[in-house]
Amino acid sequence: MAAASRTEASRRPDWRALALAAAFVAAIAVPLFLDPQGYWIRILTLALIFAALGQAWNIVGGLANQISLGHAAYFGTGAYASTVLLIHFGLSPWIGMVAGMALAVVIALVLSVPTFRLKGHYFALATLAAGEAMRVIANSWKEVTGGPVGLSVPFTPEDSFWLMAYGAPRPFYWIALGALAVITVVFWRIKSGALGYRLRAVKENEEAAEVVGVNTFRAKLWASLISAAATAAMGTIYVQFNYFFDPDTVFGVASISIRMALVAIVGGIGTVIGPIVGALVVIPLEEVASAALQGQAAGLSAFAYGAILIAIILIEPRGLVALWQRLRGRMSRRAP
Repeated sequence: MAAASRTEASRRPDWRALALAAAFVAAIAVPLFLDPQGYWIRILTLALIFAALGQAWNIVGGLANQISLGHAAYFGTGAYASTVLLIHFGLSPWIGMVAGMALAVVIALVLSVPTFRLKGHYFALATLAAGEAMRVIANSWKEVTGGPVGLSVPFTPEDSFWLMAYGAPRPFYWIALGALAVITVVFWRIKSGALGYRLRAVKENEEAAEVVGVNTFRAKLWASLISAAATAAMGTIYVQFNYFFDPDTVFGVASISIRMALVAIVGGIGTVIGPIVGALVVIPLEEVASAALQGQAAGLSAFAYGAILIAIILIEPRGLVALWQRLRGRMSRRAP
């Protein structure tokens, strides 16, 4: 009887997976109804980029509860590696992306040994210092990075997939959407696999996990390396989309590191769709508010981050996904 019920359950459609697939198909079609050079296509592309970044951060911050504030180090590495290789050697940004991912993995490997000995806010401060160190190095290494002046992606008169160069934001929307889909699948596979179980054990009680035989350092290391590689890949896409960048932008604490963490926390830390929901709320809100004030409020971004975080913590500390689930539960209980 039990076997029959399990068989019947296995034949039922996975409505959650079907809903995600339908949402992905709908997302593919969205740019077709927008101006390819318009304001909203740029905002949505930026939101997808930060959704992917939030998902990458979620691997470490959400599953293992390692609250990193230094992921800008990996983001900037991917940005500079791809652009420098394109400018000086004419290599495709796709090749530069792979090089940036490899370099970010090496940096993550070096940083993991000392930082994983720390816990809580000490770990967060250590990662923050690492990201800031990368910003200082990039500002000083003018021969390669351009220093504070920054770098511009070489102009290409014709659209080219190989050079990741387009005259309109629409293709970047699809590239960012594809990257988000890949990173989301990676996150889901990690969360539902053996590494995810180990990371959750680390999150709940690291000492107890070690007692029962979990190699906590190895679990956190794998999560960090995967997260770093994904973040570096998005750094490449971001600078190709923006054309110009400098160390303060791509290695920035507020502009990148906190923003990545924020979209995951607002949406629902540790959940599959949390960073996506968070990015679709936070990024458009920030961009629209900035445009409405026309740059008159210099501290708008910091104020917006603080206001959103306070509101989420007060209403539902687990994020917007948990808030929706709670409201849906109340509505279902009230239904006759």
